[in-house]
Amino acid sequence: MQTNLSYILLFCSIFFIEIGFSQKIKPSKNTIKKDSTILKQIDTLFNSKKDSLILQKKDTIGLDTLKPQETIEDIIVHIAKDYTIQNAKDKTVTLYNEANITYTDIDLKAGIIIVDYKKNTLFAKGIIDSTGYVQRPIFKQGNQESEQDSMIYNFKSKRALIYGLKTKQGEMFTYGDKTKRVNDSTIYIRKIKFTTSEKKVPDYYIATDKAKLVPGKKIIVGTSNLVLADIPTPLFIPFAYFPITETSVSGFLIPAFDTGSSSRGIGFTNGGYYFAINDYMDLTVQGDAYSNGSWGMRLSSNYRKRYRFNGAFSLNFENTISGIRGFDDYSKSNNFNIRWTHSQDSKASPNSRFSASVNLGSSKFFRESLNQFNVSQTQTNTFNSSINYSKTFVGTPFNMNLTASHQQNTNTEKITMTLPSLTVNMNRVYPFAGKDGVQKTPIQKMGFNYTMQGQYLINTTDDEFFTSKMFETARSGMQHKTGTNTNIKAFRYFTLSPSVNYEETWQFDYIQKNYDITDNVVVTDTLRGFKSYREYNAGLSLSTNIYGTFNFKKGRLKTIRHTFRPSISYSYRPDFKDKHIKQVQQSADATDLLDYTVFDQGIYGAPSSGLSNSIGINLNNVLEAKIAPKDPDDDEQEDEKITILNNLNFSSSYNIAADSLRWSPVSFSAGTRLFKDKLAVNLSGSMDPYKVNSSGVRINEFNANIFRLTNASLTANYSISSKDFEKGNKGKANKSNGNGAQGGVDVIGADINPTDSFGQRQGINTNKEDQNKKAKLYNSDIPWSINLAYSASYTNNGVDPGTVGIHSIMFSGNLELSPKWKMGYSSGYDVKGGAFTFSRFNFTRDLDSWQFNFNWVPFGTNSSYTFFIGVKSSMLSDLKWDKNKPPDRVLF
Repeated sequence: MQTNLSYILLFCSIFFIEIGFSQKIKPSKNTIKKDSTILKQIDTLFNSKKDSLILQKKDTIGLDTLKPQETIEDIIVHIAKDYTIQNAKDKTVTLYNEANITYTDIDLKAGIIIVDYKKNTLFAKGIIDSTGYVQRPIFKQGNQESEQDSMIYNFKSKRALIYGLKTKQGEMFTYGDKTKRVNDSTIYIRKIKFTTSEKKVPDYYIATDKAKLVPGKKIIVGTSNLVLADIPTPLFIPFAYFPITETSVSGFLIPAFDTGSSSRGIGFTNGGYYFAINDYMDLTVQGDAYSNGSWGMRLSSNYRKRYRFNGAFSLNFENTISGIRGFDDYSKSNNFNIRWTHSQDSKASPNSRFSASVNLGSSKFFRESLNQFNVSQTQTNTFNSSINYSKTFVGTPFNMNLTASHQQNTNTEKITMTLPSLTVNMNRVYPFAGKDGVQKTPIQKMGFNYTMQGQYLINTTDDEFFTSKMFETARSGMQHKTGTNTNIKAFRYFTLSPSVNYEETWQFDYIQKNYDITDNVVVTDTLRGFKSYREYNAGLSLSTNIYGTFNFKKGRLKTIRHTFRPSISYSYRPDFKDKHIKQVQQSADATDLLDYTVFDQGIYGAPSSGLSNSIGINLNNVLEAKIAPKDPDDDEQEDEKITILNNLNFSSSYNIAADSLRWSPVSFSAGTRLFKDKLAVNLSGSMDPYKVNSSGVRINEFNANIFRLTNASLTANYSISSKDFEKGNKGKANKSNGNGAQGGVDVIGADINPTDSFGQRQGINTNKEDQNKKAKLYNSDIPWSINLAYSASYTNNGVDPGTVGIHSIMFSGNLELSPKWKMGYSSGYDVKGGAFTFSRFNFTRDLDSWQFNFNWVPFGTNSSYTFFIGVKSSMLSDLKWDKNKPPDRVLF
């Protein structure tokens, strides 16, 4: 009877354990005896009156006499690689080697895990093997994860004691000696280190004695010290606050102290506030202030909606003061700049599209700015903007394009704007085509097109921009164009193409000239009203292709093919201006009359003047060659085709209706690509068959040498890099951009924007793979690239000796001294002037969790430098040193 009772009690104990645990019992006396010591330590810890994790005797859960509440809320699933021991007497379970427990949203992995379901606790630690202390506990709860040396967790109170903590919150790694987890939302840590370095031995960290961590929200620390490479620095802060939310949050942007220069004194820059408006948009407000009264304000916003659109907007305004009020060198200027980029996702609307690229403002903004060291903008003489909306009308041949554009010359300070320009196009239609659109006969091939364009044009200056005066000289008009053409096969080898075009122009303003007797001048008045005129022309062209082949029997050169495409055209256009001409007296002499039309200052100009009855000649040449492979016995290799001349063009015209100077100058152009498309050479110019008089005016006499070279230009671009000498790249052409020049490389160099508080610089490679490169030496294999550009021009007016206008060489490139050391350069030499052109050097060093940049313009009007070293992570973006020497600002 006693034996049976023992079996029953044992069976009940096993059954009770299996309710909470899904694994089979594997008892071991040695393990039970070994773990009893650990359980006693846990029992002592949780029964200590001084510890906040004590389970109080008067727990409110125990006061419920109606229905006892279970502490363990769900099934505990546990596994272990070596063994699992369940102690029915002490109500503990011990898991050894690759132990894993999952309970509700908790996932715990460790070398050893001991669960005490009597005290509702678990204890986890690593194990020691030949490699050291391994299988440290990894604790996951929800989206939070931490790694530690050992830990004790209470299921009931959800509190824990953690030793040797390592956790990651956003980009921040947190290391702590002893951690007390009060609940799911608050953790207290002693002897803590914060860093964004992913190395086992961090590059840097912020050390503090105590801190409070709210997972997914914030970290609050006391007095902290910056430590670099385990060496404490003299940099201390009394307290720190680190936001670690997954989403953007609003907050202050700490300003930087700037010693400035003698012209504006000392001040603070880049201070402000960041507004996290919503998940799709943000707003940054920053400002600068200097002791001499200079100040600046910047607004910037980024927005994005997936599969719809994305863009960025910025507004900069600066009030710049130089010198001291009352002295001769005192000056003051207000400058502004507006930028906006918008791009629509192609999936948002396949039949319509909206885009914007705006860059407008004061012409001197980038030259006088206190906080914008955009070197490429200082070298650019124009600002361009465009806002465009296009729509295709499905089921019809029509499409529409609405554009607002802006062009600004920063040297002349003249601005031209179209607000807006509307264009409606009708794709070519073939009304006489046969069934199913078959086009065989000339009538069936006859196609018609139509284009309507309307503009509202404004010409103004910097001073009148955004004032009512800019609209006083505005012009508006509309133009309609239509035409038809076809082609006919003539004489078997020729193509005959007749065409007819019609054009009608509407203008909503016109001019009227009157003679002012008092001042003896002609006064021009602009009047509002509708005026129109019409033009038409007809033409005929004849073209063919002629092929010449030259075969070679010796050597690798097998064939040269010459493609000759001559064409001759005839066009006729009446004189439309004659019937619109008006006359006005222009001096005291009543017979001194000036001819003009009311359309002279219109947006599309006056009607065409003079009868045009001309013949045009165009000659196009292409030279290609076929080269046999190096190994003639290799049947798998094919003959290589190369282009000797991409084009060699000549064009001119002969006006039958003219009484003199019937021949127009002969224009020519030639282009080729050599060395496997790496070198692009282009030549263009014009030759005049007529002589000029002593004033440089053409006269109706031919030159003795038939043609006189009036102008010519030559450009050559070459790009080469170390990759071209790699075995895998030999024989492969490096396809560059349209002119074969830079291959997409900016000759001026990368820009550095010091207002970027995150420390990121344009032109810096932030690719994750490049950041993780090992710091090894390249030895003799050092990546490099060189981009060369040569430009020369020649002009000859026929009176003075010919002169060389431009003769310069530009070069740029990159050099990687090591996987993390990069140097870029760009410069040039003016052969005619005998001096170097704008030069720039930039050095970058990837310091793993830090970034170093140095950008230097050694000489010239933009002589300056910028130095930056700081943490890459945006979370600690204010941990940086940013020093710069801006170029001298000229305010007049």
